Amino acid sequence: MLGIAVSGVLAAIKIFAGFTGHSTAVLSDGFESAGDLCASGLVLFGLTVAARPADEDHPYGHGRAETLSGLLVGLLLAAGGALISFAAVEHLGQPREGPAPFVIWPLLLSLVAKSALARFKFHYGRRIESAALVADAWNDTMDCVSAGVALVGAGLAIWNAVRFLDADRYGGFVVGLIVVSTGLRISRDTALQLMDTMPNEALMVQIRAAASTVAGVRGVEKCFARKTGLRYHVDLHLEVDPEMTVRQSHEIAHAVRLRIRERLHWVADVLVHVEPAL
Repeated sequence: MLGIAVSGVLAAIKIFAGFTGHSTAVLSDGFESAGDLCASGLVLFGLTVAARPADEDHPYGHGRAETLSGLLVGLLLAAGGALISFAAVEHLGQPREGPAPFVIWPLLLSLVAKSALARFKFHYGRRIESAALVADAWNDTMDCVSAGVALVGAGLAIWNAVRFLDADRYGGFVVGLIVVSTGLRISRDTALQLMDTMPNEALMVQIRAAASTVAGVRGVEKCFARKTGLRYHVDLHLEVDPEMTVRQSHEIAHAVRLRIRERLHWVADVLVHVEPAL
């Protein structure tokens, strides 16, 4: 909610300053902040839906809503950035009034506020392993970069309007490119999750190690994991003594499931298959 409020206020201030101060770079950065407002709203919606418990129609929970919201954030940013870049250079070279000096202040305010928001979202996004919240944090980080670019463009135009008037428009164009690149990267990362891409090898080693600590486990034959929102669902094939009873092997499998969930907070559930050890 704080991110939505801050993005809304900054967008309004920069759009107003850009219009009244005749600065394309500041106006572009203002529209970029307006896009952040929509992005933060999507993230909040995704996290709210993802927090719902599993039900009959969604036995794996609603976590994919969080990943989908991250993908939509990326696509929204890419489309918005392309429009910002096009609008910035559409009238390049045409005579116009130079930007007013006061347009610098909204950009400085944006740099400070967005830096604080990015740190906050990175901290909690990585803590709860939320793709959407981390995506929003990267969005805020790029806001800082885009505000810096807009600051340089507008500053050059204010300093020497005769030589650097178009620097303001070029600054707006670069802002749009930054937004496009961020959107494409976020879309790629979230799309990989939707395609059930395996986690990194270090996490898989942790799963195998936790399973191997249970008495009666002779080995882990196969191990797969896929992310559904904030946490992973694991499929595990255990090797046990082929002469033991079904009841005994079931008890070992149940103990492995509990052990993994107990030790690895990022695992939502484990489906264990029992195989005879060779």
